[in-house]
Amino acid sequence: MRGLLIVVSGASGTGKGTVCKKTLDAMPEVAYSISATTRAPRPGEVDGREYYFISRDEFKAWIADGKFLEYAEVYGNFYGTPLNKIEERLNRGEDILLEIDVQGALNVKRKMPEGVYIFLLPPSLDELKRRIEGRGTETPESLNRRLANAVAEIKIGLEYDYVVVNDSVDDAAAQIKTIIAAERCKVERNRDKFNLEGAF
Repeated sequence: MRGLLIVVSGASGTGKGTVCKKTLDAMPEVAYSISATTRAPRPGEVDGREYYFISRDEFKAWIADGKFLEYAEVYGNFYGTPLNKIEERLNRGEDILLEIDVQGALNVKRKMPEGVYIFLLPPSLDELKRRIEGRGTETPESLNRRLANAVAEIKIGLEYDYVVVNDSVDDAAAQIKTIIAAERCKVERNRDKFNLEGAF
């Protein structure tokens, strides 16, 4: 049976990374899809663990070679999902969690509509603003731009299959775990189990 592609996204600052890490810690059988990016590593990030950190020239070469399932430019940096690693794992029956921005998720959904698309919401816009400010990386101008983009991205969440509100990391991760368990039980993914020929 082909594995599940689980796509989690949401507006910047909703805590995607933290929730996805908690989910993966609770479900070690689910693999994490590592994206490539041209942005600089944040403190504590390691190449090949959080992202593949590559140059803009290398990224453009990967685009030309068709090596991405999707890619997008976000806040002046490129992000992309290496296609070959996704296909290899799905074909082996592995479930893969892809943490991705809204632009990228919609591109993936067009190519792989059979995936499971989960949108992570903040408890409120005020809380979202507080979380982004808490990073200490934004100027007033970039903060306003991020908040305006967040409102636009949240509206796109209506195109997803599921919504999870991240008011508690533990609760949000538990809900995603429940969604994955339910998807694994869908009839269309288990038709082979209904083959009862020769049972009696």
